Amino acid sequence: MKGKHIPMRTCVGCGSAFPKKELLRIALTPEKELKIDPAGKLPGRGFYICPKSDCLERAIKNKNWAKKFNLVPGQDLISALKEAIGEEEGKVGED
Repeated sequence: MKGKHIPMRTCVGCGSAFPKKELLRIALTPEKELKIDPAGKLPGRGFYICPKSDCLERAIKNKNWAKKFNLVPGQDLISALKEAIGEEEGKVGED
C-alpha cells in the first residue's frame, strides 16, 4: 500500500523544497495585496518561505517575490513576517 502523498513547496529564500505544512505561505489576493496566509486557504497565487530569519533576509535581498508577482512587499508585511518567523523560531527552541 502506498503512503500518503505529501505536497512539497519551494522556499523563495533558500530555494529548498519542504513539505507544504512546514513553510509560511504569502498569498497575492485578488485585490493585489500580499498577505500572510497561515492556514494556506486564501484565494489567489502564493509563494512559500521557510520560518527562518535568514531565508526571509535572503528573499528580501534577492527580491524573489518582487520578480514572481511584479510587486514590492510593503514594510508592514515584512514586519509581520519577521514577527511570525520569530514566533516559529521560538517554538523550535522550546522542544
